[in-house]
Amino acid sequence: MGKALHKLGLWMDDFTIKKKFYIFYVVCVLIPLIVTDSVVFLTTAKFDRERREHEMSNIASAVEYSLSSMIGNAGEIGNSIYTNRDFEEFLSKRYTNSAEYVAAYQNFLSGTLLENALGMNSMIFTLYTDNDTIVNGGRVNTLDKLRNTESYLQLNEEAKSKGLFFVYDDSSSRITRERRIIYLQRLDFYDAETEKYLKIEFDYGSMVRIIKNMNYDNEVLICEGDRILLSNGQYGSYGSEFQRLDNATIREAYEHTISLYGTDLTIYVKPVENSFLTSIRNELPIILLLLAANVIFPFWFVQIFNRSFTKRITELSRVFKSVDSDHLIPMPCEDGKDEISSMIRNYNRMVERTNGLIETVYKNKIREQEILVGRKNAELLALHSQINPHFLFNVLESIRMHSILKKENETADMVSKLAVMQRQYVEWGNDSVSIFQEIEFVKAYLALQKYRFGERLNYDIEVDRECENFKIPKLTIVTFVENACVHGIESKSSPGWIFVRIGRQEEGLEIEIEDTGSGMAEAKLTELQNNMCNASIEMLKGGGRVGIINACVRLKMVTENRVEFRVEGEEGVGTTVTIRIPCLQEGKTDAESIVSR
Repeated sequence: MGKALHKLGLWMDDFTIKKKFYIFYVVCVLIPLIVTDSVVFLTTAKFDRERREHEMSNIASAVEYSLSSMIGNAGEIGNSIYTNRDFEEFLSKRYTNSAEYVAAYQNFLSGTLLENALGMNSMIFTLYTDNDTIVNGGRVNTLDKLRNTESYLQLNEEAKSKGLFFVYDDSSSRITRERRIIYLQRLDFYDAETEKYLKIEFDYGSMVRIIKNMNYDNEVLICEGDRILLSNGQYGSYGSEFQRLDNATIREAYEHTISLYGTDLTIYVKPVENSFLTSIRNELPIILLLLAANVIFPFWFVQIFNRSFTKRITELSRVFKSVDSDHLIPMPCEDGKDEISSMIRNYNRMVERTNGLIETVYKNKIREQEILVGRKNAELLALHSQINPHFLFNVLESIRMHSILKKENETADMVSKLAVMQRQYVEWGNDSVSIFQEIEFVKAYLALQKYRFGERLNYDIEVDRECENFKIPKLTIVTFVENACVHGIESKSSPGWIFVRIGRQEEGLEIEIEDTGSGMAEAKLTELQNNMCNASIEMLKGGGRVGIINACVRLKMVTENRVEFRVEGEEGVGTTVTIRIPCLQEGKTDAESIVSR
């Protein structure tokens, strides 16, 4: 193969320059243009189809997640009420008169957060019981109010203990009919003889808005059989009867089936108009013009090149001798009879000398700089990966302790705040984040700790607005706030405060974290300040307060050791940590721009 190519090159050297450019035009311009354009068009069309299929699959999964989350919350609440003896006793008790029932009703509802929990999720609950001593109204009614509803009839007809129903009825009004989404569950855990039911009704408009607010260009249909239950398009009017599907509506639509409490639903995601082919049709005149230009213009250029080739080659030879690059590539095929061969020989001699100089002087220096930058980035990533588990484990421990001690449903809210913290952590793309983002993280963390400490923990955060866009290493402020909670507030039995203050000083940025906790002895304060001022990677290997040392090391690295730390306090009174970060000059690298917008 190599010998054949060599012979072909020698054969080409004997052609005139004009013939060489014609051959070059056909072989290297015209044929590759036709082949590559065809391959690109077919490949792009294929990828466009796969992309649209993948997008529709993701949309269906997202819609399924939203439905399952909201309806799953209702199911979890229903299961909780199902096994709750207080609900059973309240609904089954025989009351002597209306006054006794009303007093029991008010006392019962005041002791549960059920209505607030459901209201936050756009749901309304109603309890029904076959107990004629109760008074209809509010959240409790006699079974007569439920017996003639479509959801009750379907549940008993199917002999199920609970179910999800999409109905169009007038159960709440004899005038207005509208669509309803109802979760109905029997409450027969303790007493199967007396009929008792829990009905949770979802706000249909809110469900439609949730789907529409996803802002998908594709039309989404959620169907039961051929009934269109929910849609982000024209089928979402809650005041009209459910429309029916037809084959034309779901032609080429992506289909995804789910089951919620015995109700089989199908999610259809309709494709949008093929934007790729539409763009091709709309731009066809321009595409044809460009194709003609790619064929005619190179041919015309070859003609011009033939007329002035000798002059241009001489100019290129001069340019090659002064070219500025980190590596010059030698050109093969020095043997030949034309002017190009002479230029190649001169160029290759220049390449050999220049590459030798570049290799010994310039490239060695570049390698050293790359090694230093890589080492610094590796250290930052190592520190970053070390602090995350340390911090998140403390948060999870707070949630665990609260769940054990309180036994309340507030755990769901705590997990929600933890999800906010984790989402912010994942979405931050590098080690530097704005103070605004960091403070949002601090607020979520303190809100979680508030569940743990209750009235023992109070906090106040003050941030100058002009400081919100300044960049600092992520998890810096929250590390010191966490230390104030764990070592300050936790060991103090009386209520305490945590203050976070951030302001712009004349020479930089000042961050102050103060707690009114148990404080520290003067010797420990001195030791902590020395550790912070002298923080290094070697100190992290020795254990101790890893989070504080880690944060200090990263601040020192990004500020070139110009950050200042001060620790003040008194045993039994509290501790204050002050961090002063200097304003660096413009023109620093991204890692060094610690106080720059």
